[in-house]
Amino acid sequence: MTTTPPFKRIALIGLGLIGSSLARGIQQLGLAGELVATDNSAAVRLRAAEIKLADRIADDNASAVKDADLVIACVPVGVAGDVAKSIAAHLAPGAIVSDVGSVKASVLHAMAEYLPDNVHFIPAHPVAGTENSGPDSGFAELFINRWCILTPPDGADSAAVEKLTGFWAALGANVEIMQAEHHDLVLAVTSHLPHLIAYTIVGTADELEDVTRSEVLKFSAGGFRDFTRIAASDPTMWRDVFLANKDAVLEMLGTFQEDLSKLTRAIRRDDGDALFEHFTRTRAIRRGIVSIGQDEAAPDFGRKHQALTKKSES
Repeated sequence: MTTTPPFKRIALIGLGLIGSSLARGIQQLGLAGELVATDNSAAVRLRAAEIKLADRIADDNASAVKDADLVIACVPVGVAGDVAKSIAAHLAPGAIVSDVGSVKASVLHAMAEYLPDNVHFIPAHPVAGTENSGPDSGFAELFINRWCILTPPDGADSAAVEKLTGFWAALGANVEIMQAEHHDLVLAVTSHLPHLIAYTIVGTADELEDVTRSEVLKFSAGGFRDFTRIAASDPTMWRDVFLANKDAVLEMLGTFQEDLSKLTRAIRRDDGDALFEHFTRTRAIRRGIVSIGQDEAAPDFGRKHQALTKKSES
């Protein structure tokens, strides 16, 4: 007996870490009768064809989305509107159109401006990733036990939302639905501000005149190594994220600066009690993250999940 895939044809636009991970997961799980993918880089398209990331590698966005019942734009948030414009006239009626950007309000506005009324637009954000990018960087297990946040606009078709929820759940993700603006505020705290801090700390270390680059590399402690991993993330993607989510990031940055000033005063005044109280409170937050399964000893690529077994005929 052959299991019918939930989607007849899935189209992926963009084959970086998320796009290539989706491609591998879709293929392993048999989530599409046909998987079509494309990228704006000819070199990436060539490499994707070489490693068979999809059943077909299309030369452009328009041909990739033809007859697809699920289209996912895996591109930096700054070009989401351009992608929507390029595919709008070529989408099949009733298709689900989504994305994977870590900013939702601006993407919702930018893409909805061009998408026709006869498709179901449901923005999404899989909260997962590594510092690597490109078609070779993806792995099917990336989304296992990670959250994927859907931000459907008001009036979105409930059946389409349910179907997209099932798609992400099949990839191993936990799915949450929230308003786009609330998503952007939450992610400004949990993702965007930490990346901004990491970029700043690594840049500061690089600029110190009395510490050589070789010493920074040689004596990197665990904390600094973690910062360098985060700061190695795709600069194009993060440039677009900070500009697209400017208001929420600035709000959180202001709060962070206030807290940093308090710690500065505590250190200057030898206030050990204040430092101890702060460190105790933040340690509890870390333990809470581990206890609910949002981090573990194994790296992302070491996680296993029984759902990721290729479907076959029985």
